[in-house]
Amino acid sequence: MLTLKVINENPEEVVRRLSKKNFDAKETVSQIIAADDVRRSTQTSLDTMLGEVNTLSRSVGSLMKEGKKEEAAIVRGKVVVLKESAKQLEETLKAAEAKIEHLLVTIPNLPHESVPEGKGAEDNLVEKTGGVMPVLTDDALPHWELAKKYDLIDFELGVKITGAGFPVYKGKGARLQRALISFFLDSARDAGYLEVQPPYVVNSDSGFGTGQLPDKEGQMYHVGEDDLYLIPTAEVPVTNMYRDVILDEKELPLKNTAYSACFRREAGSYGKDVRGLNRLHQFDKVEIVCIDKPDHSYERLKEMVRHVETLVEKLELPWRILRLCGGDMSFTSALTFDFEVFSAAQQRWLEVSSVSNFESYQANRLKCRFRDADRKTQLCHTLNGSALALPRIVAALLENNQTPSGIRIPKVLVPYCGFESID
Repeated sequence: MLTLKVINENPEEVVRRLSKKNFDAKETVSQIIAADDVRRSTQTSLDTMLGEVNTLSRSVGSLMKEGKKEEAAIVRGKVVVLKESAKQLEETLKAAEAKIEHLLVTIPNLPHESVPEGKGAEDNLVEKTGGVMPVLTDDALPHWELAKKYDLIDFELGVKITGAGFPVYKGKGARLQRALISFFLDSARDAGYLEVQPPYVVNSDSGFGTGQLPDKEGQMYHVGEDDLYLIPTAEVPVTNMYRDVILDEKELPLKNTAYSACFRREAGSYGKDVRGLNRLHQFDKVEIVCIDKPDHSYERLKEMVRHVETLVEKLELPWRILRLCGGDMSFTSALTFDFEVFSAAQQRWLEVSSVSNFESYQANRLKCRFRDADRKTQLCHTLNGSALALPRIVAALLENNQTPSGIRIPKVLVPYCGFESID
């Protein structure tokens, strides 16, 4: 979340920049400033009053030693009155702090100045493209039909076991999944990311730390009895490894990668765009997470984007990078680049990765800080990216590489798969 310092120092700038996210922050910012004024004045009054209580309390002892019991009793009465007033001030202070906290979590992160104006996906800017567009025959099949033809994925069985959006991978389909996970993890480790294996469920503090909670869109699966949440991405547990941690400047950057299953309710999803692997409630993904100093974070973002680019290149897929407009960005992001690959049978672009810089927004929630060379404590910047999410990668691989004799496996995956084609 935004810091009070940022809001108090330039409220007009905060309102201006948030308008790019199509968020009207004027009223909320005004309420935060007013509540902070109450907080600061109350704190000053409380400190003064508690100081007076301490002074009077010490004088009671002195008066008693001097045998001035009546005077001591009068002073003691004053102390009682002041303590009661102090309690009221403490309640006022807590109420002001709670109001500020409540309001702060409703405000999105400030978009970077390079974020383009726009209301939705149609306003995103294409930054870069690559790869070769496949040429398919007129009878080319979409991936869900290919999955059935070659017995790779059973969507109906997943419905029977759990429900829609929980497919069962079989045979070479399962092996392709495992191959992709291993390839992505190996690539991340080669790029300097330390592999970790995080939990798949997190507590509410972790969900709040990375901005998934409060869950405004109802996208998280909640285990009510234990008040735990199934992770929507490994970003959540991995980034929370650094919650309430003060790092040394020399430790930065910290780079982690993790594979996990991901769980998303995807409330409101329907229609042709969710067929097959296009949108699932459970899917596999390899995540990269970085913690760094503020003055290095945008160079780190470029590095992470380049890493994802190498992955889609090695998979021999047509790809493009989008700079997301304000209206299509996440609540917590300052700048996001999406990667899409072209799914030839569907004739559409599919998002397979988002790489984002959250600046200090998550770190402020997490209390993730570092000590600089002057031993002063500062908030870190956090970044994360999909490297990569599997379902739509698999969809594009199956569709783009189909031939009359089977489905070709990209060369980079053959050592991981143990086979060159699906037939």
